[in-house]
Amino acid sequence: MSSHPIYLDCHATTPIDERVLNAMIPYFTEKFGNAASISHIYGWESEAAVKQSRDILATAINANPEEIIFTSGATEANNLAIKGVAEAYFAKGQHIVTVATEHKAILEPCEYLKSMGFEIMVLPVNQDGLIDLEQLEKALRHDTILVSVMAANNEIGVLQPLDKIGKMCRQKGIIFHTDAAQAIGKIPLDVEALNIDLMSLTAHKVYGPKGIGTLYVRRRNPRIKLAAQQHGGGHERGMRSGTLYTPQIVGFGKAVEIALAEQEPENQRLTELRERLWKQLSTVEDIYINGHPQKRLAGNLNISLEGVDGAALSLALQPMVAVSSGSACSSNNVAPSYVLTALGHPEKLAYASVRFGIGRFNTVEEIDKVAEHFITTVKSLRSASVVIL
Repeated sequence: MSSHPIYLDCHATTPIDERVLNAMIPYFTEKFGNAASISHIYGWESEAAVKQSRDILATAINANPEEIIFTSGATEANNLAIKGVAEAYFAKGQHIVTVATEHKAILEPCEYLKSMGFEIMVLPVNQDGLIDLEQLEKALRHDTILVSVMAANNEIGVLQPLDKIGKMCRQKGIIFHTDAAQAIGKIPLDVEALNIDLMSLTAHKVYGPKGIGTLYVRRRNPRIKLAAQQHGGGHERGMRSGTLYTPQIVGFGKAVEIALAEQEPENQRLTELRERLWKQLSTVEDIYINGHPQKRLAGNLNISLEGVDGAALSLALQPMVAVSSGSACSSNNVAPSYVLTALGHPEKLAYASVRFGIGRFNTVEEIDKVAEHFITTVKSLRSASVVIL
């Protein structure tokens, strides 16, 4: 029996699916060629494998294979999208719009551009985590070159209305980028129907390997220009130079292929597990769901509690369950989640929160064990707090 805690942190990363690993292994050993080496069979094998995965990923989002640019992950894809647009469209405008609850891989590149003279407008969200579409429309100007809004939030799982945002941007001739790292394989994504021009994806949120991602870059209607952020060889249509990591690319394709094939029944199963968990946790007094209760990823449950110390709660849960708390540690400084404070939560409530990321390999038995442990832990912490007072 494993001594490891029950893993419920699938928004941080997911375990690699054995089917994905098996697809990757040959490309570490006998099929190790460089996909750019087109003069012998080793290169041909890798080139064919890369093409197959590119086709799978393109089909998954209703794109063309040549619009898929491989990167080291969603962070690089986000940087390439934001900085690439800023540099390529500098003459048109320097106004960029994004949202307060975006991942740091969006907000920090925007902060960098701000230091370079760009005007960055960071829109707030409503209490449910959704953006105000009227507010977005008012924010758009003649010199707005880019709008970046994530598809599914990495903390609260909220699904933004990509269709309405995309339509608004297309009508105004503004490039629309979405960070869909948490969304691929979990919700339908169609770049044509949603009028998406740039989309960042990653494999490790969908039971694939770490270290591989993609940026979808629209080629027509309209054709999107990007300034490369990495040079040296002209790979990936000149947008991202570097030898392609064939095993990772194969794993990415296989992971998405599996996720799409199982998407509907898996979402139903995850929703049932989430609701089962919440039904038990909701018996605790002064507990709240963060984010929209329905418009969220099936496996996401983010909650906050009153009367509980956040650090103590996180520490007490660890032996039984691996989850993310509502605090982030950086340089030994503990701070409440900026996503939760953006919802309007007081700092103390944002700090005492837990994100449950339920995944493919979790069971009903695990959910019940976690619920029981959580309830017992909260009661114990609150009792201890009362005694101290």
